[in-house]
Amino acid sequence: MNDSSTEFNKYSSWLNRQPLSLQTIRAYRSRIKRFQGFLEGSGEALEELLGSERELAHVLRNYKRHLKQAGKASPATVNAHLTAVDHYLQYLGKKAPEIPREELPEVAPSALSKDEQLRLLRAVAGCKRSLDRAVLLLLYYTGIRVGECAALDVEDIFVVGRHRKLVVRNGKGDFYREIPLNREAAESVAEWLSDREKRFADKEKDSALFLNPQGKRMSTASLDLIVRKVGQFCGLTLSCHVLRHTLLTNLVRNGNDLMLVAEIGGHKRLETTKRYTRPSARDRQLAMENLCTGER
Repeated sequence: MNDSSTEFNKYSSWLNRQPLSLQTIRAYRSRIKRFQGFLEGSGEALEELLGSERELAHVLRNYKRHLKQAGKASPATVNAHLTAVDHYLQYLGKKAPEIPREELPEVAPSALSKDEQLRLLRAVAGCKRSLDRAVLLLLYYTGIRVGECAALDVEDIFVVGRHRKLVVRNGKGDFYREIPLNREAAESVAEWLSDREKRFADKEKDSALFLNPQGKRMSTASLDLIVRKVGQFCGLTLSCHVLRHTLLTNLVRNGNDLMLVAEIGGHKRLETTKRYTRPSARDRQLAMENLCTGER
């Protein structure tokens, strides 16, 4: 085993101990492997490059061109690979050279179209498990992050009375916020709470709102898996992020004040919320298709 493989294995083990999602860890590993493949194909040795910032920067610029030309990578993908390399270099104790990133087109975050939302809601209505319906509708109608959803306790959600709401006690940036619940979300959670009580009546269980079969708090990965499976059922590429983006996009396009949307989304900066006012790729496509060319 060569030095680069040994160092990568150490890095891989170190990644497992970092407060990162499994998806991020897998992405970093894959991107660093690709970078190592580029170095081997170019006859470069990272151990030698670490001794010269100038040579390292030169190789990284070549790698960026390689990703764009040979790899046909999008600007976002190029930037993601460069960020992974920066992360690996920092792990090795080396300051990453400043390689300019690709400029990204300013488009709205990916959200479901109206037709796709109808397909999703029909699929959710057909779910056999109350757990699945509650998870999907809570995420769809509140836009909370998957980590915030996993952290919810039973006492954080109020599904009866006039003031139906959920409480996010430690959102991103440790911000507290309350989000009103509409009827559909409240009813789906109430149904799950009833089933939860029956299913775990004689078992020791966590205080979490959503429990796995062992009575323990569901992980973010488990919640996201529920969302993705329902998406597959109705032919949609779905994730918790897409549901969040869909809710915030709906709020903006329904004419709600941006400050209100920012509060619901838990955004510290209004600029983050303003992203949802931008045209999506679908908007641009429709604009071109709806052009009136006139008579010839």
